[in-house]
Amino acid sequence: MLDTSMVMRSKPQKLDFANANIQGLDLSGQDLSGANFNNAQAGLSKFGKIGLWLVIFILGLLAGLVSGYSGAFISNLLFDQDANLFFGVAALIILLFCLAVTLLQGLGLTLVVIAEAIVAVLIAIMAIVPDASVHLATDAQFTVLAIASSMAGVINTSIATALARAIKLVFPRTLILIVVSIGISFGVLFGVREIWGYPIAAFVGVSSTTIGGYVGWWSMAGVRRYRVIRFLAQVLITKAATSFRGADLTAADFSNATLSNVDLRAATLTRTNWFMAKGLESARLENTYLENPRVQNLVRTKNGQNQQFDYLNLRGLHLEDANLEGASFIGADLSGSTLRRANLSGAKLAKTQLHEVDLTSACLTGAVIESWGISSNTRLDHINCDFIYTRLPTQDNLDPHRKPDNKNEQFRPGDFSDFVAPFLKTLDLYQTQYIDIRAIGRQFRTLDFFHHESIDPTAIAIAFQQLAAKNPEANLELLTLQGRSQERVRLQAKIAEGSDPDQLAAEYFENYNNVQSLTRNARQALLRSIEEKDSRIRSLEKLLENALAQPKYYVQTYTEGDYTMTENKGNINVSDVGGNVSGVAAAKDLAMTGVAMGEISGTVTNTINQLADALEPEKPGLKELLSQLQAAIEAEAELTDDDKVEALEQVKLLAEVGRQPQDNALQKAAKTSIKILRGTAASLPDAAQLVEACAELLPAIATLLALT
Repeated sequence: MLDTSMVMRSKPQKLDFANANIQGLDLSGQDLSGANFNNAQAGLSKFGKIGLWLVIFILGLLAGLVSGYSGAFISNLLFDQDANLFFGVAALIILLFCLAVTLLQGLGLTLVVIAEAIVAVLIAIMAIVPDASVHLATDAQFTVLAIASSMAGVINTSIATALARAIKLVFPRTLILIVVSIGISFGVLFGVREIWGYPIAAFVGVSSTTIGGYVGWWSMAGVRRYRVIRFLAQVLITKAATSFRGADLTAADFSNATLSNVDLRAATLTRTNWFMAKGLESARLENTYLENPRVQNLVRTKNGQNQQFDYLNLRGLHLEDANLEGASFIGADLSGSTLRRANLSGAKLAKTQLHEVDLTSACLTGAVIESWGISSNTRLDHINCDFIYTRLPTQDNLDPHRKPDNKNEQFRPGDFSDFVAPFLKTLDLYQTQYIDIRAIGRQFRTLDFFHHESIDPTAIAIAFQQLAAKNPEANLELLTLQGRSQERVRLQAKIAEGSDPDQLAAEYFENYNNVQSLTRNARQALLRSIEEKDSRIRSLEKLLENALAQPKYYVQTYTEGDYTMTENKGNINVSDVGGNVSGVAAAKDLAMTGVAMGEISGTVTNTINQLADALEPEKPGLKELLSQLQAAIEAEAELTDDDKVEALEQVKLLAEVGRQPQDNALQKAAKTSIKILRGTAASLPDAAQLVEACAELLPAIATLLALT
């Protein structure tokens, strides 16, 4: 066994347990961040297994004994001349009914049924035979005792079977059968008074223990209605198994480790590596993301290809090198996770929260990134991406806004990073004007032109002007000009809905190539003729020349109409990319993403105002309750701005549920929002006004949204 003294330091520094035997070791509450448990053997110690074998033997023997005795009680009530036949028949019927309910509904409901049935029998006896003798009362007691003993046999057998399966005894059912049969035999032999009672007693004993064995076996297979037995078995097992309860396992490596029956309750599992770990299905996982079987399978296999994880809490997962091709993460929260080199090609990342996620060298080809939530600490270095989609396809719009717009083109290395980089340079503007970034993206569609090497600013300016002149219905307007020295230039333009971006992109580059093929004199003549019609052509040419002259990035942003934007010039670190101006990005971190208090407050107000007013002025409806909650959050002095934004996001989601009450996915997300708001209130001092407001408003809101 491993020397336990090595883990009792005040703060272990990346301990190495690789290939170690840590069975039975108590690591509760330890700081094991970064520890290496690769191929370690955790779980029950040898002495723990011996102790559980003894428990299984005692439980099995006791189960058979009480089951046999309960059968003897019933047989005596049926065949003993001094007993009342009514009690024997009633006991047998009630017992068979209870066993059937146990099999079909589980033990929780069974205990209720037993109690109610016994009470009903006793009341009936008192009503039918008010002058019952002492002997009759004794028969009633034996009836109750027989039913209770039989159910005790069911429970003991189920726990013994669950334990035997959990610790992987050889031939567990055969061993349980032998031990239980011995107990039944003793119970029947010592309890039956009449010879005709042996078959009935044996039948009752065998029926009870058989049902118990079935329940115990399938409880460890995860059948929900038998979860009480699984819980009791796990409580016994984890007392003698390795315990990580409450430990900090951040970035720990459990790849290929054996973790049967370990205790991981309330442990910190941020970016913990579970690849090919064995035995997690039998571990205690309360208050961890591993409670969800889908999440557990995902982190263990790192294979989520074509699977659905919509609206799940996936915070802090270790999915490095994972195959997530075609997976759906719509509305899911992956914040703090590791997705280095993950294959996310074709994945649906719409409204997915990716704050502080490491996507270095991940593949995003064909991914849908509509309103995805990235922040400046989302790592997007060396992204592999040929093309992406900025909208989810719908029945009315099967074209999900591909980028690059020309379907015959693909991103070159670095284009994807350049595509999202300008977002950071416009955040201050959004912040001061309280503009919803995602709302801007829904106002118009964008067209992007990427140029690489040997860039000709004059040809670009002419090609762009020609495209606008030949396609007036497209309402082509320049939004963003971005350059990286002589390496790359990107133009982003606004186009009218209904325009064909593929056709426009192809026409633009045809124009560009034609202009480039002209002689210098012919090109200048063409430029002068265009300048007479459009004086802006020289300005665009000059801007392009400035972009090419910058050492790193040059971004100049335009927008006309409702959103007036100023120039933004300077360097951008691609590692700190936050999104893009076409509405692809949704921000969460205020300091890094620009979603200011004013912006989110305005968005929440607009969403709430779309709800119907209360029918009765003296009885507030959902609109009024959410407005009160919003005001309480914004006025709470004990909350930081970050916490207020998070809380207001939850209020906004509740308002969206009010607008779409039939959306099951939103309903599930709303339940999580209620929990988050309650947790936010619980973290405040009792005297805080928001605590009182949440206690009053949240139950009423949950009731109106049918979340209770």
